[in-house]
Amino acid sequence: MLWLKALHLIFMVTWFAGLFYLPRLYVYHAMSDDEISNERFKIMERKLFFGIMTPGMIATLVFGIWMLTDYAWELYSAAGWLHAKLALLGLLLVYHYFCGVWLFDFKNDRNRHTHVFYRWMNEIPVLFLVGIIILAVVKPF
Repeated sequence: MLWLKALHLIFMVTWFAGLFYLPRLYVYHAMSDDEISNERFKIMERKLFFGIMTPGMIATLVFGIWMLTDYAWELYSAAGWLHAKLALLGLLLVYHYFCGVWLFDFKNDRNRHTHVFYRWMNEIPVLFLVGIIILAVVKPF
């Protein structure tokens, strides 16, 4: 049980590292105006999204679902905090999806947003992290 939790947390940290950094790359990419920088950002963004973020997300989900089916659902299915945490996770998956949409927009030179937009988007994972950690650790309801 503790090994599952440890692996879940390790990959969650990996996923969030990407969620924090990718929108920051988008900020700089949106501000770049030369072809060399544009191509460099495309490579960095692709490697981060497909090499770190998405595998981290998948492993986080695998170990989280494993914990849910192994013991957590039986113990906490009536607890509101678990349902709230899962709801935040669902919204976080939507955010991850949009990070991918923006990745393909940049890849195809179709970015429609300013660096200010991405600066705001860069703050969203912090809110998810705070909410999810508080729900999982404090279990307020």
